Amino acid sequence: MYEPSASQPDDASSTQGTCQRPKVLCLGGTHDSQVALRERFDEEVQVVDVTPVRALSHLGSGEYVGIYADADHFAEVVNVARLVQNERILQGMPDAVVLLGEDNTILWANGRLREWTGREEVVGLSFYDVMGTPEILGPDYCPFQTALATGRASGSTLRCFQNRYMRVHAAPVIDSNGTAKHLVVSIREVTDEVLQQQKLNAIHQAGIELADLTTDEVAKMTVEERIELLRANILHCTQDVLHYDVVEIRMLDPQTRILEPVLAVGMTPEAANRELRADVTGNGVTGFVAATGKSYLCEDASADPLYLEGSAGARSSLTVPVMLHDRVTGTLNVESPEPRAFNESDLQFLEIFARDVAMALNTLELLAAEKASTAAASVEAIHSAVALPVDDILNDAVNVMERYIGHEPEVVQRLQQILRNARDIKQVIQKVGQAMAPTEAQPTAVRCEPRPLLTGRRILVIDADESVRSAAHALLERYRCIVETAHDGSEAQFMVRSLATDQHYDAIISDIRLPDMSGYDLLLKLKEMLGTVPMALMTGFGYDPGHSIVKARQAGLKAVLYKPFRLDQLLETVEQLVAGTGAKQVADR
Repeated sequence: MYEPSASQPDDASSTQGTCQRPKVLCLGGTHDSQVALRERFDEEVQVVDVTPVRALSHLGSGEYVGIYADADHFAEVVNVARLVQNERILQGMPDAVVLLGEDNTILWANGRLREWTGREEVVGLSFYDVMGTPEILGPDYCPFQTALATGRASGSTLRCFQNRYMRVHAAPVIDSNGTAKHLVVSIREVTDEVLQQQKLNAIHQAGIELADLTTDEVAKMTVEERIELLRANILHCTQDVLHYDVVEIRMLDPQTRILEPVLAVGMTPEAANRELRADVTGNGVTGFVAATGKSYLCEDASADPLYLEGSAGARSSLTVPVMLHDRVTGTLNVESPEPRAFNESDLQFLEIFARDVAMALNTLELLAAEKASTAAASVEAIHSAVALPVDDILNDAVNVMERYIGHEPEVVQRLQQILRNARDIKQVIQKVGQAMAPTEAQPTAVRCEPRPLLTGRRILVIDADESVRSAAHALLERYRCIVETAHDGSEAQFMVRSLATDQHYDAIISDIRLPDMSGYDLLLKLKEMLGTVPMALMTGFGYDPGHSIVKARQAGLKAVLYKPFRLDQLLETVEQLVAGTGAKQVADR
């Protein structure tokens, strides 16, 4: 039995003159033992019968001088005693802790719940009523019933009063009979965490929409229309999702290092038209970010020597690099009239969005084949429509020819003639297109820079994805390459064997995962046929679970191409394969 607390008078007689008598909690026991206890105390002490679990809520009132329990309930009393001894710790916790009965009634609470809800008392009330009839968001939509029924802890997230989010964890209290009739529930506020995750999800969805451009949609647009589409999508994301009103995007010209304006909203005309270069000095925060590839948080524009005025009256800014495969392609800048308006969360959000901007710009570059004139557009459309079907003819022919080699020489000769004719079709279309749409007729922005190393080079691209094979045709044939494709590794081997004695592939580009073998396995098979193989492997950025690239490099792999690939990256890789490392270094100079 617990001794009276120091705050209570030791002399029971001192309370007899008042209306209140000292109170003792009686936990469990038989009826006879309870009667005997009352007779022992006589009228000097008031005996209150409660269950061990409910004792905690009674003790929280501070009106009891002690606890009595018989031997049969000693273990439960010890548990209650431990809770009583740690009550101060529970009261000081940042989380709410409550004891619930089977009907979700609150038997005890540590005070945090009263603070959150503004209620003076929550004991005796329904938990869900106190929480404002919350919406249960899962993962367990009946966490309390689950914990009581299974005897195991369960949890869920609630959307409660004032649009606040609470995460509850319910642990059953197992009694001496091995059953659970009460729950200890901890409640933690996770509003900031949930709202941040919702914002990340919104940014992710906005990024998907930003680059949701199909070939047909883009092909019908002019350059100005495409830029305007991208601007509209970016503004929707920055204003409606990120809630930034001042936005500037510049793209980096890798040759001149000039940061060309793409979009400027809320910027002064002088700032929007200011020439900036990727340089750590003299070009403001934007030039510094482009030169270093590091984000920059300007908390006080008036005291930051790097800051150049962009938005009139701006007091703070946040600038992040626009990155594509670890390469800086531009900058994204937002500003605010308030000092210290941006924090680390804003930095994280803007860096994520900048990656989506980079992918959207890259998508436009991959999908957009510029139309200089009606004749040029028609030739390109014809070639685009013919390229893959002609490849299918080549693939079918080499598959059939493989079956007849050594058996029907005449059939093989006929198939070889089909292969030559099919290959001639694409070259004829290409030559006609070059004659009908000379370089001088094309806008300066879309002229193809001369790539003499690529002219007339035969390229084999192996990928099961039709869009990749189509993109290879569209991009490489601008530079007068002869592009052929295959669906898998076996077909690629057939294509190599089908070439005439005076023909060869100057570059072979294969996906790292083919339907019938890996790119590494294909490299080994081609080495047996050709000796040295001018080959590059394509892979999604950072994806190489079987360490194929490492093994392929050891076997003589020349280069790695990351998808979705940029045009300049693709061209440089093919040049490297065609000319070798030494020739590429000369070309770079």
